[in-house]
Amino acid sequence: MTSRALVLFSGGQDSTTCLAWALNRYGHVETIGFDYGQRHRVELECRQTVLQALRDDFPQWAGKLGEDHMLDMSVLGHISDTALTQDKAIEFEQGGLPNTFVPGRNLMFFNFAAAVAWRRGLEVLVGGMCETDYSGYPDCRDNTLKALQVALSLGLDARMVIETPLMWLDKRETWQLARTLGGEALVQLVRESTHTCYMGDRSHRHAWGYGCGECPACALRASGHAAFVSSAASDTATPPAAEPSAH
Repeated sequence: MTSRALVLFSGGQDSTTCLAWALNRYGHVETIGFDYGQRHRVELECRQTVLQALRDDFPQWAGKLGEDHMLDMSVLGHISDTALTQDKAIEFEQGGLPNTFVPGRNLMFFNFAAAVAWRRGLEVLVGGMCETDYSGYPDCRDNTLKALQVALSLGLDARMVIETPLMWLDKRETWQLARTLGGEALVQLVRESTHTCYMGDRSHRHAWGYGCGECPACALRASGHAAFVSSAASDTATPPAAEPSAH
């Protein structure tokens, strides 16, 4: 099995879960983040909080967690006109996409991540994109990322693998994966220390963590958490099936 990976790590719920997944799977894991002028740049502070917690509180992973890389991608804010990089209301556009879509963002992220990975001898790129509970971004789709994997491997003349462990999971299953990987300690870290809200709100505390509670990102996180809690309660309440008696 390939043993060295680079995780695209924003400080959010999905990328934190993917980082735990990678740490559970590979022998050496590095992280990369991007400052692209996002309104919710508080996530960059959350990145450091999460990384430190993983080193301090998860000894099974601490020794595998390597260097963190941060790239200035402010050019994205200059060439895009979206609610994620500009002070404007979040709304859905005519094609059905929310105006939080930053064209080419994930494509650029993976290209720069691949360059760093190539230089550092890391064979796997891990991203938190999914095609289930998502806002319809075309650069989160499985076919997009499969095509990009081929292009990166050809362009670098080296085998690059893009892993997306959340691709077919909904948000409830993402919460469940965090519990499976790191127990209640990881679930609590995700709740308290990761950031999802597009508005960058860390002043309102909810059962699922911090955020405005109204933007599309908060809505997805909240509904997934509610389903996760309900599912966990049902599992606890359901008695185990009786074993058949021997005759």
